[in-house]
Amino acid sequence: MSLPYARSDAAGGGPQHAFDGRMPTAPGDLRVEARGIAPVPEDARYGSPARLFTVWFAPNLTMTGVFTGTVGIALGLDFPTALAAVVLGTLLGAVPVAYLGTWGSQTGAAQMPLARLAFGRAVAVPGALQWLSSIAWDALIGLFGGDALAQLCGWPFWLGVLVMMAAQGGLGVLGYEAIHRLQTVMTFALAAAFVLLAVKLAGGTHPAPAVAAHGADRAGAFVLTCTVALSLAVSWAPYASDFSRYLPRTASRPRMFWCTLLGVGVSFVAVQALGLWGAAEFTDQTARGVDRLLGGGALGAFGLLAVALAALCSNAMNDYSGSLALQTVGVRLPRPAAAAFAAVLGFPLVLWMHAADTTARFQNVLLFVGYWIPAFVAIVVVDWVMRARTRGGRPVDLAAEAARPQPWWPALTAFVVAFAVAVPFMDTGLYVGPVARPLHGADLAYPVAFVAALLVYAPLRARRRA
Repeated sequence: MSLPYARSDAAGGGPQHAFDGRMPTAPGDLRVEARGIAPVPEDARYGSPARLFTVWFAPNLTMTGVFTGTVGIALGLDFPTALAAVVLGTLLGAVPVAYLGTWGSQTGAAQMPLARLAFGRAVAVPGALQWLSSIAWDALIGLFGGDALAQLCGWPFWLGVLVMMAAQGGLGVLGYEAIHRLQTVMTFALAAAFVLLAVKLAGGTHPAPAVAAHGADRAGAFVLTCTVALSLAVSWAPYASDFSRYLPRTASRPRMFWCTLLGVGVSFVAVQALGLWGAAEFTDQTARGVDRLLGGGALGAFGLLAVALAALCSNAMNDYSGSLALQTVGVRLPRPAAAAFAAVLGFPLVLWMHAADTTARFQNVLLFVGYWIPAFVAIVVVDWVMRARTRGGRPVDLAAEAARPQPWWPALTAFVVAFAVAVPFMDTGLYVGPVARPLHGADLAYPVAFVAALLVYAPLRARRRA
């Protein structure tokens, strides 16, 4: 079983060692995973769907999610309304992640390499976007993790970020099994830390009672809050099968779906609810707000450590998936080196975000790194469903699927058109589209991009039924 980019080199006659390499052999095998985008053979698979809950739960318990939760209050919504927007947006974003994640056990392949089936050689476009997005997420999350580490240790901000990036890069280098094992442990540790934070909030903080937004402005604020929550959850979609590709083909796909959905959904709703409740405490200096809320001392230090460890958990996954995306583009850099490279590039971006208006830059980066994802999801899902109909219920044979490649232009056309159609619906600090403005700031770019890609790509793909 192989994909075109994982075959032997025609010139050298040997395997493409940057894409192949050593694989973990069992739970707890923490040696460096050298394997890149080459699919995992069926006889090398292991694990159960249950581990998908922890791998998708722990990395979302970050202060990035808490800070994002403050957006609804900042836009003038009351707590119940903002929470409803968060729940709706998170659910809409988590469903694609859970569905795409089930492809890993069926193919042994990571998510972006699988996109080659639909995109052909044009996969370099979403591959490059994912690679850049992984670096942006390093900055979004490393901003708070580095700040927490700096405050905990009494370091300057840049040193805290540097140590954070070095640690996450090292974990990304170790790879799949090390990330799964860490997330299992950190699920319990971080859950305890955030429960403690929630108890402190409930005992001494009250959500903002005043509602500044009314009428159409209130509706626009609801939609924008929903979109921001959706952007957080759906940002994992291009990573989804990266962390299920070692599961055996016999793994229950419904269990995989629900473990992923619950892991993503429960964690994101929980941390954003904390942000909504304690919006007054969590300002630009979110880590300092945690320390102050917990009363400093040992509890404050524990909270800051949890913030730093949460950032480590999340960014290790960014660096890991970023390394696979870089290989998918065609860069023959060994996966461990590519993961370390992503961490290095994230460092100056964190410093840039910290240098000025953190709130504005945070929201702008958060939205912009995800606008391409809905179109990507629509295209790969349409291609997958049509291939499934052709198979007539037979198991996925990745080698046979790769032998029926699609031309590159339908997917790329739908991808570009969907983004272009979505631009007028965007609402960020840098740009407010002509449609978003009369809609009182409601950002509908995500659903518009998804529907546009679906309407453009589905007829083109149907004409070339494999």
